[in-house]
Amino acid sequence: MANDPLTQLRLQLQQLEQEVLQHDRLLSATACRLIQDSERFNNELFVQHGAALAPCIQQIRTAIEQLDKQLKMKLSAQLIALSCQRIQDKFVAVKKALTSTKINLKAAQQTQRTRKTLWAKRQQNQHQQTGFEWIASSIMQNSHQLYQELNKHLNWAEKFTQKIAELDMRLANCHSNDKIKLQNEILSMHKRLGKCRQAITYIEDRIQALERPNFRNR
Repeated sequence: MANDPLTQLRLQLQQLEQEVLQHDRLLSATACRLIQDSERFNNELFVQHGAALAPCIQQIRTAIEQLDKQLKMKLSAQLIALSCQRIQDKFVAVKKALTSTKINLKAAQQTQRTRKTLWAKRQQNQHQQTGFEWIASSIMQNSHQLYQELNKHLNWAEKFTQKIAELDMRLANCHSNDKIKLQNEILSMHKRLGKCRQAITYIEDRIQALERPNFRNR
């Protein structure tokens, strides 16, 4: 340290503050969101989370003011030296953080991709286990395609319902020899309608899951 440690520290802080302000201005909203919960410092140095480093500047400024008070109180040289070292540790930590933001961002992006991949695999496995694997799993990840699939099934359900009504009318007026055949047709049509309605419910649930606000952040 020079003869006037406070002057040197304040000049050093002024320079660092400009770098930090530029760093924070260049942060995108996506970057801030991705590493908003990241702990980038040892808790003994800073109380700070996320991408922006401006909060660290104020904490260093506070530490320098505390050092000023210690000097005025003429505390021991050992205590003064320790305070100076802690402040320098803070400077070094912020300097490192300025250069590590991109690394932290890439790590967060990779973590996000991994989570999405695992989530998609779980959804695909669940999809296969539902008995609706005949609906392409790729459609399950696309809400637009899901709406198309939903409309298709709604049309089928309407046609099945109309067909059942027609068969019921025929059954009421048919010859006794044809009743068994018609009853089997009606039973088969009810099964197809039931399966179709199950698919409709399943697709509607998938649409709701895809359109939840937090889905895209997984």
